[in-house]
This record gives sequence, C-alpha cells and structure tokens, in this order.
Amino acid sequence: MATPHIGAEKEQVAKTVLMPGDPKRAEWIAKNFLTDAVLFNDIRGALGFTGYYNGKRVSVMASGMGQPSMGIYSYELYKFFDVETIIRVGTSGAIDSSLQLRDLVIAQGACTDGNYAAQYRLPGTFCPLADFELLQKAVAYCKEKKISFAVGNILSSDLYYDDAQSGLEWAKMGVLAVEMEAASLYCNAARLGKKALCITSISNQLAHPEKELTSAERHESLSDMVIVALETAK
Repeated sequence: MATPHIGAEKEQVAKTVLMPGDPKRAEWIAKNFLTDAVLFNDIRGALGFTGYYNGKRVSVMASGMGQPSMGIYSYELYKFFDVETIIRVGTSGAIDSSLQLRDLVIAQGACTDGNYAAQYRLPGTFCPLADFELLQKAVAYCKEKKISFAVGNILSSDLYYDDAQSGLEWAKMGVLAVEMEAASLYCNAARLGKKALCITSISNQLAHPEKELTSAERHESLSDMVIVALETAK
C-alpha cells in the first residue's frame, strides 16, 4: 500500500530501516553495504532500497532534512509499512568540546528547540529517548571494535543557521552534539510503540568553525557509523 510519500508495497520494506538524511547517502549505503539491494521508493527523490546485510534483510531510506521531514517518513514507515526499528545515521556538529571529528555520538536522548511533541497535548515536556536495547548493542559493538564514541543527550534543532548561536548554552547542560532529526523520530517511535536509535558522526565543531569535514570526507568517514548501525540491527 503506497502512501503519499512512499510508493511501495508493504512487503518491499524490511522490518528494520536505516535512515540517513541525504538520498545520495542512502544510495551509497545500499551499494556499499547491502547485497541484492532493490529500489523501492524514489518519490520526491527520497530514495529507498531493500537488501541484505550478512543475511539479514534491511532497508535504507532517506529522511530528508529536519524534524518535519523525518516525522513524515518515519511515521509512514512505522504506521503503514509495519517497520519495527528505525536507526538514524547521519552527521552532527560537536557541542561538547572534547568530541573530535569522526567520533560517533549515540543519542540516548534528544533535546529539541522544535515543537513536534506539542501534537500529543501532554501536560508537560516530553523527553524523547532511544530504545535501550538498541543503544546497548551499539555501545557494546563500539567497545568491542574500539571505535571512538560518546553516549548522551543531543540537540535536534530546527535551526541550521542559529542567529543566537545557542550551542554553548546547551553545552552547559551536558548536551553532546546538534543535528536536526532525532527528536521527531524518537517521538514517533514512542507514540507508535516502535524502536528507534540515532547514531551520528561528528562532522564539525561549533567552538572551532575551522574544524569541519569536507563533503568528500563526510562520505569517507561514515563507514564506521553505518557498520555500527547495521550490526546493531542484526
């Protein structure tokens, strides 16, 4: 059953989906990490593929940029395609000054300056969290393979160009890094009784703007992150 944004039949999508923001990154993951990958979606350029990783059927699909886009695609995958697990893979900017370029950040929770959770009409502030079992598996794999990583809170911001430059304020609360999608993914997972995790790779440092990976370097440095996600999904 196709939705307005995903032109596929339910059986074409695996129970576990990796979600980068960039469609080209989704295609890169499918070509380099999956076998027998088949395209199941190209509506609006949000490329989606299903293939196999070490015998496990896995899909990878672009979420687009920002919480509204992630909110749409992850909701449709969970609700209409019976997806059980979504693991976001992407880049983030380091807020914590101890994080280095290419370090992985595994998001235990996702703070946000957005308004996505207002739709639930809760009498307070909802704290979007990762699935604990997925988080444990990702951490264990990173430790086993000696991959540099940190676990903690991240910020899902609606702002890429933040006029207030508020990153350092979030640092005071121990927030590790900033990206743009995890909070809405975690909200959808919580509301629909599904599993979600966000793993990002540090591509730049807020305190040192000169320290930033090029577009080519971002692709080259994502292999560890993708493998951690795929091993977590097994």
